[in-house]
Amino acid sequence: QVQPVESGGGSVQAGGSLNLSCVISGDTAGPFCVGWFRQVPGKEREGVASFHTTRYVTNYGDFVKERFTIIRDHAKNMWFLQMISLIPEDTGMYYCAAAPTSDSRFYCPLRSTDFNYWGQGTQVTVSS
Repeated sequence: QVQPVESGGGSVQAGGSLNLSCVISGDTAGPFCVGWFRQVPGKEREGVASFHTTRYVTNYGDFVKERFTIIRDHAKNMWFLQMISLIPEDTGMYYCAAAPTSDSRFYCPLRSTDFNYWGQGTQVTVSS
């Protein structure tokens, strides 16, 4: 069973930075999509960033605007979301997710319905 577990959320002021971590246990051999999503109450889950584990292709939501970076530590089977220049609109619960994919897929779309395995989430709060 593949299980992502997130950590690293917290409260920061606008303009600050946070680094979220995700460790994924279980069998993730072969092509996988790993993604970060976020959600606020009353809104749909929104794709933040994704990583194709064999093509090494990343994909970001339009709102990221080069402020966030998804990074992999292959040896530890961990993924990180480095966030800088945070704004209050970045507030939300951030989820790490994973799903098997294939090498025929060039990148991982940011559709939550494409991801099978989800963590419990870590809260990010950005104050103005």
